Amino acid sequence: MKKLVVLSGAGISAESGLKTFRDSDGLWEGYAIEEVATPGAWKKNPERVLDFYNQRRRNVLEAKPNRAHEILAELEAQFDVQIITQNIDDLHERAGSKKVLHLHGEIFKMHSEFDIDLSASIEGDMQPGALAPDGGRWRPAIVWFEEPVPQIAAAVPLVRNADIFLVIGTSLVVYPAASLIDFVPAACPVYVVDKKIPAVGLGSRVHRIEEPASTGMERFKKQLLQAYF
Repeated sequence: MKKLVVLSGAGISAESGLKTFRDSDGLWEGYAIEEVATPGAWKKNPERVLDFYNQRRRNVLEAKPNRAHEILAELEAQFDVQIITQNIDDLHERAGSKKVLHLHGEIFKMHSEFDIDLSASIEGDMQPGALAPDGGRWRPAIVWFEEPVPQIAAAVPLVRNADIFLVIGTSLVVYPAASLIDFVPAACPVYVVDKKIPAVGLGSRVHRIEEPASTGMERFKKQLLQAYF
C-alpha cells in the first residue's frame, strides 16, 4: 500500500463546530491565548486554565466527526494512512482512523506538571488542586505556547517515508508543525485542502484544492483514486 501521510489542523474540525484561533483573531471563546495556553497562565491562574479546557472538552464531546474525517478513515481501505494532527480533539479516532499522532496533545488526557510521561485519561471535568502520584498538580496534556513539542521527533520520519502527503485545514504558520512540509520526499506529490490555501512552495508538485474540508476531501478522494487505481 502507498503511504498517505496527512497533516491536519483546526480547519478540519471547524466544520464539526469547534472554533479555531485563526478564525477568531487569536481569541478562543473570548480568551486571549496568553490567558489560557501558556505556562505563565497556568502559574498565574490555574483555575481559569482548567475552566477553559473543561469547556473545550465539553465542546469536543458534543461535536461529531464530519465528512472530511470520515473520508480519511475510508481511505485506509486503499492506502496506509498516517495522520499527524495539530488538533487536540479525538474526531479522527471517532471517525475510524487507526493511526493518529497528536502533535499538540489530547483534550481527554492530563499529566503531572512535573512529568509529562506520568499521564492519565480524563473523565468529566478537571478539578483544581488534584494531584498526580508524584505530588505535582494534574494539568491538561496539551502543548502550550512557549513549550517544546515532543512528538515532532516522531512525526519527522513519518513524513520522510510518505508516498503521498496531504495538508488539510492548517495555515502552516504554527511551528514546528509547519516545518514538517520541509521533510516531504522530493518525488512525493503534495495535496493541500483548505478554504484559503496557505503559502506552501514546493513548486508544481503541489495540487491545491481551495474548498472547505468536507467538499475539498471529496475532490481529493476522487483525484487520489483516479491517480492510483
